[in-house]
Amino acid sequence: MRTLIATAFVSLDGVMEAPGGEPGYRNSGWTFQGIEFDESAYEIKGREQDEASAMLLGRISYQAFSPVWPTMTEEFPGYNAMPKYVVSTTLKDEDLVSGWGEITILRSLEDVAALRDTEGGPISIHGSSTLVRGLADAGLIDRYHLLVFPVLLGAGKRMFSDTDKDKQALALVESESYSNGIQKLVYDVVR
Repeated sequence: MRTLIATAFVSLDGVMEAPGGEPGYRNSGWTFQGIEFDESAYEIKGREQDEASAMLLGRISYQAFSPVWPTMTEEFPGYNAMPKYVVSTTLKDEDLVSGWGEITILRSLEDVAALRDTEGGPISIHGSSTLVRGLADAGLIDRYHLLVFPVLLGAGKRMFSDTDKDKQALALVESESYSNGIQKLVYDVVR
């Protein structure tokens, strides 16, 4: 069985929307505004790229990343080369970009569960707040890689749903604090 890892930049109040400057959100680009850059805080991002065997995205994140990431050959060589899976009920094969490696459309959380049950290395989930919430509620997330930023954003897409469900225990397997106030928190889901 493969490990599904949700990786995210998240505000202290749980918002993960538009950390890199995507349009349409009033706090767009919040990871770069007023937070001193500390390269060591992003070490986990390079490690994720080295350790992942595939990338999983929701449709909206796919449509945001696919025009940009393939051109970022120095920043994302591992991600650009690995297989990608996009969960969408509306995308068609002809909507997929070319030149970004093997891309497969999955139509449901059941398809994701079937992928998770195959042999292979970890699958990294980037952005994709709606997908992450659905996978978490279905009990399919195995690990969280969080960089928690010292900001409160109020409105925005949340990483975790407000679904009334049983308590889910997490085991902290790695943590670190950085000079700029960012916290790295890596949790395994306890089953």
